[in-house]
Amino acid sequence: RADGSVGQAGPAGASQQHSPAHTDAVTSVAALKPDLCVSGGRDKSVAVSSWRSGAVLCRFTGHEREVTKVTSALDSNRVFSASRDKTVMMWELHRTLGPSQHFPGHDLVVTGLAVSPDASQLCTGSRDNTVRKWDTETGECLARAAISRNLVTHLCWVPGEPYVVQTSEDKTTRVWDSRELQVAHTFPAKQHMQTCCDVSQDGRYCLSCSSGCAGHGAEATLWDLRQTRGQVCEYKGHFQTITSCVFLPPGPTLAPSIATSSSDSTVKVWDQGTAGRG
Repeated sequence: RADGSVGQAGPAGASQQHSPAHTDAVTSVAALKPDLCVSGGRDKSVAVSSWRSGAVLCRFTGHEREVTKVTSALDSNRVFSASRDKTVMMWELHRTLGPSQHFPGHDLVVTGLAVSPDASQLCTGSRDNTVRKWDTETGECLARAAISRNLVTHLCWVPGEPYVVQTSEDKTTRVWDSRELQVAHTFPAKQHMQTCCDVSQDGRYCLSCSSGCAGHGAEATLWDLRQTRGQVCEYKGHFQTITSCVFLPPGPTLAPSIATSSSDSTVKVWDQGTAGRG
C-alpha cells in the first residue's frame, strides 16, 4: 500500500495466489481503468487483469515477437501494443478474435507508444530513428518524422495538449507538436542515454531518467514544460540505470512525489520539490 501500511488479504492475512498473466517475463504494464491494468510480455501476448483480484480477464495474441510496450487512453476500451516484430496493434476490450487495427511501417523494433486522450490518434517511436502519427480509426499513417540517431526509448502524451514527450538514446528529451509532427522543443542533452519519461497530470512538468553505472549517471530529471522549459530538479541516488520514472497520484496528505525504478534492484520515492528520498 502506498501509505506504508500493510493490508491483510483473506481472513487470516494469507496472501492470495493467482495464475500468472504471462508465461514469460513481463515487459510492460499500464493502467487501463481504475480497476484494470494491461501488460505485455515476452510470450508475445497482451493481458488485461484486475488490480484487485489479480484475475486475467482477457488475453490478446497476434504479435510474432516479444511485446515491448503497452498503453491505453485511461477509461477507454482500446489497448495498444508494440512489438519487436516492428508492428503496433490496437485491441478492443472484450473482443478477443484479433486486433481491431494494425499499424505497420516501422523498420525496426517499436519502442515508444503514446495515445491521445480521446484515443483518436497514436504516436509511435522506434529504433529506426522515426516518430510516426496514426489515425486509430483507419490505421492510416498521418505523418512521419526522422531525426538522425534518434533511437526512441519512450513516448508519453501531455494531458490536455497536442504535445508528446519523447526520450532517446541520443541523450535528449524532445517535445513534439503532434499536429504537424514537428519538434517544438529539445531539452539540453544529458551525459547518458534517456530511458523513460512521464508527464505530470497538470501538464506542467515532465520527467526523464537516464542510464548509468556504479553511481555515475542514473539520475532522474524534472523539466518545466510551460515557462522556462529548463531543468527544475535532479534526483540522484541510484547506482545503476533507471528503467522507469513516474509522477505519483497526488493525495490529501502526500506532497507531490515521483517514483523511480532501477537495475540496482531498488524503487525510490522522491519529494518532487526537494529531491529528498522518502
